[in-house]
Amino acid sequence: MSLDSVKHVILVLSGKGGVGKSSVTVQLALSLARRGHKVGVLDVDLTGPNIPRMFNVEDKKVTQGAGGWIPVPVGTASENGGSICCMSLGFLLRDRGDSVVWRGPKKTAMIRQFMTDVVWGELDYLLIDTPPGTSDEHISLAEQMRTVNPDGAVIVTTPQAVATADVRKEINFCRKVGLDILGIVENMSGFVCPHCSECTNVFSSGGGKIMAEQFSIEFFGAVPIDPSFNLMIESQSSEEGMKTSLIDQYGKSKLWPIFKDVTEKLVAKVNP
Repeated sequence: MSLDSVKHVILVLSGKGGVGKSSVTVQLALSLARRGHKVGVLDVDLTGPNIPRMFNVEDKKVTQGAGGWIPVPVGTASENGGSICCMSLGFLLRDRGDSVVWRGPKKTAMIRQFMTDVVWGELDYLLIDTPPGTSDEHISLAEQMRTVNPDGAVIVTTPQAVATADVRKEINFCRKVGLDILGIVENMSGFVCPHCSECTNVFSSGGGKIMAEQFSIEFFGAVPIDPSFNLMIESQSSEEGMKTSLIDQYGKSKLWPIFKDVTEKLVAKVNP
């Protein structure tokens, strides 16, 4: 099994699309790497694989090693030794615009291959970025996870009632398949003005915290929209962006202190 040397396996889930699961996954990976951990990111959103673009490794190719696929490294290691590598269907597509039109059995086979044929090596954390809903991909993951014994899932929502209504279904799904829920992150909880840094609650706030209290789940924190983070992600290929590793760049982000707190709660949860 390719996950034998992985200490902790954590899924990032949400029953709602567009809540920023990939953004949360990327920032969890960056925050864990800044703590000196070796982190892997597995992107199983087969119809919308965004992880390669967010890590600026879209032009990289997956190589075949003696034991299976070798995950793609993200930039250079941080100053304290933290590192990130990732695997995604996006590396196997010829073009970013190519659509993936697969029925359930082929999706299931692809996820099984990701879970068994990727040579992750020694990892402290493997984060699995999932698509929205409770469909084929989630059922396949739940089946594959029975032999892995994952630590649990981080649930991502936005504050609005229409989002939390769908995320409740994901919580029920986790409980039905026996997957522990580690905590809830409320994403897009306000908008940070790039000029004055004032935070405005564009989409309201507090919905994720209320839901966490209702289900007796730990609330990891509220994360606002910060345009400067998006700019940092998009400018990685620039001359300035290539001088410093993304892990070290993230230390200057306004979102780093928030995710530092989220990560501390997550680490405490999986290392009781």
